[in-house]
Amino acid sequence: MDVEKVFHMTGGVGETSYSKNSSLQKKASDMVKHVILETVEEVCLTTNPKSIGIADLGCSSGPNTLSNIKEIIETVQRTSRNNSKISPQAPPEFRVFLNDLPTNDFNAIFQALPELRHQLNSAEPSNIYIAAYPGSFYGRLFPDHCLHFIYSSYSLHWLSRIPPGIFDEQGMSMNKDNIYISERSPPLVSEAYFEQFQEDYSLFLRSRSEELVSGGKMVLILLGREGRHHADRGNSFFWKILSKSLSNLGEVEKEKQESYDVHFYAPCKEEIEDMVNREGSFEVDRLEMFEVEKNIVGSGMSYGTIVAMTVRAIQESMIAHHFGEAIIESLFEEYGRLVDEEMAKEEIRPITFLLVLTKL
Repeated sequence: MDVEKVFHMTGGVGETSYSKNSSLQKKASDMVKHVILETVEEVCLTTNPKSIGIADLGCSSGPNTLSNIKEIIETVQRTSRNNSKISPQAPPEFRVFLNDLPTNDFNAIFQALPELRHQLNSAEPSNIYIAAYPGSFYGRLFPDHCLHFIYSSYSLHWLSRIPPGIFDEQGMSMNKDNIYISERSPPLVSEAYFEQFQEDYSLFLRSRSEELVSGGKMVLILLGREGRHHADRGNSFFWKILSKSLSNLGEVEKEKQESYDVHFYAPCKEEIEDMVNREGSFEVDRLEMFEVEKNIVGSGMSYGTIVAMTVRAIQESMIAHHFGEAIIESLFEEYGRLVDEEMAKEEIRPITFLLVLTKL
């Protein structure tokens, strides 16, 4: 399966869209918002740009990206007014680049831009230029040294492809009855996923180091795991439940299920640190682990249902392409039920990492 051509969040603003089902991601972003804005302020003060380049990598199509961009721009504007080194009559020009795969619903973002511009231009001159940059961030996207700040939220745990090392010589998956690394997966499977992570993350860092100015910074939010073991009761456990949900349907061909694998990897802290150190272009300012609160105020839904709707908005394109659209409704009903069932037995603890890097 060509991930770049198939994978995308569910577009539009319908009940199953990513726009309506990204509250968990929004909550995580809000939890670390102070770090994001402090980092933006540091960049503004240390690089003192007349034209500042900002990129959101993996922006998707929901309201979260424009909400974050608005606060980043307002922080730079405020810092410019309060800093004696920068003339208050000449706030920096903003070049904002919104990036995701070509299959992303960029139209949903474009339709929301007039309101964003109205909110921002009511207080400041019209010096904000926003553009979409479709393409994979595993490789170059932008010209040399044109960016000052890069933000990416819940994107870097997605690999550029399903690791080729999990397939045998006949092209069959060696990870049968699993869609991600589990306690039943052969060692070769976890090794293949880790190798793909190393290849992708190294390329990501190398590409961004060429696009950022010296002293530029990145704030990266991604899913991970707490220890060295891949099969924990965290993010990998959610994939295990999805695999079980497919089995429980009784209408999915065994061959189809055995050939479905996800392009996902949850790194541990040591793996992230090692990759940054080995690539050598960045310094780690912060690397923190946190958990997103599970209660979504006012949702009226169980945690399992919220997770199911969130995962559906993310995975529906891939699942529908592989299995067909007919199973989607029943699959995610079963998935939500199983998540609630497991939560009643024992807590599920999905881990998120906050990583702040400075270009050397």
